[in-house]
Parts: sequence; C-alpha cells; structure tokens
Amino acid sequence: MSDPFVAEIRIFTGNFPPRGWALCNGQLLPISQNTALFSLLGTTYGGDGKSTFGLPNLQARFPMHQGQGPGLTDRNLGEIGGEATVTLLSNEMPAHGHGLKAALSPTTGTPAPDVMLSPVNGGAAIYKAPSNPQAMAPQTLSPAGGGQPHNNRHPYLALTFIIALQGVFPPRP
Repeated sequence: MSDPFVAEIRIFTGNFPPRGWALCNGQLLPISQNTALFSLLGTTYGGDGKSTFGLPNLQARFPMHQGQGPGLTDRNLGEIGGEATVTLLSNEMPAHGHGLKAALSPTTGTPAPDVMLSPVNGGAAIYKAPSNPQAMAPQTLSPAGGGQPHNNRHPYLALTFIIALQGVFPPRP
C-alpha cells in the first residue's frame, strides 16, 4: 500500500489506530510534535492554535462533504450538525387526517373488513356495511403519542475512523 497523505482519513475495522495514525475522536495534539498535520488542519477541529490543535471527531457522526451542491445549503469544513433524536411537533408533520366514519344504524355485532362502527342503540349489533358514512364530531378522536423523542439515525455499522499523522504532504494543484 502506498504512503498516505498527511491528514488522510480512512475507515479501519480494528479498535486501535495503527502506528502513524490517530483516532478521529476529537483529541487535542501538540503542534510542536505534529507541525505538518497542524499546517493542514489548523484549529478547524479545536485547540488553541498556540500549543494544541484538534483532530476531527467522527464519533457518532456521519461525514459530509464540505461545500454547496446544486439546491443544497453550504457546509463549511469542520461544521457539525444534526441530532441523534428528535421530537416531532404537530406543525412538522405533513397535513393529514384521522377522521372516523360511522354508520347511522347497526346491523351486526361482529367486526369485519367490510363493516363500520355504528352507535349502539340498545342491542348487540354495533357494526353496519358502509352505505352512507357520516363524519363524527372532531372531539371524538383525541391526540395520540407521548411527545417523546425518537431515534433519528440511519441504519449503521460502527467502524473506526483514523487520520494519518505522517506520510506524504499533499501537493496543491
């Protein structure tokens, strides 16, 4: 395998960084021992820029290319965003209805795919074949859901991201 570029990031299936590499976990490194890497990263990922600088932190993060594509918002190098969990508010959901239709008089006491609920009129027959369905009062159905956040992640496979501490300094075009 050829020598990596300094600051090159690779995916590695081990649980440690090989010699000459570091984990992309946001750790701070001394500038004095990593001048070539600092000249490429600067303080984009942290550090004070005097004695330390930070490595990218890809723990629980999905990498995204910087810049702006057609119809996309601009993403700056080192920008982070997104949420691991979200709670949807009613104004964030697509417009939809939960209307319930009912028949005016019952004919059977057995629910089935081709019958609908009907008000009970003193007997066991509470379902009827749909002929003239009527909308029920809006307060008949109450809101559902607990307002709790849900997981917002794509299906994933955890791997190790590593960054080259040494290697070939990348030439500019």
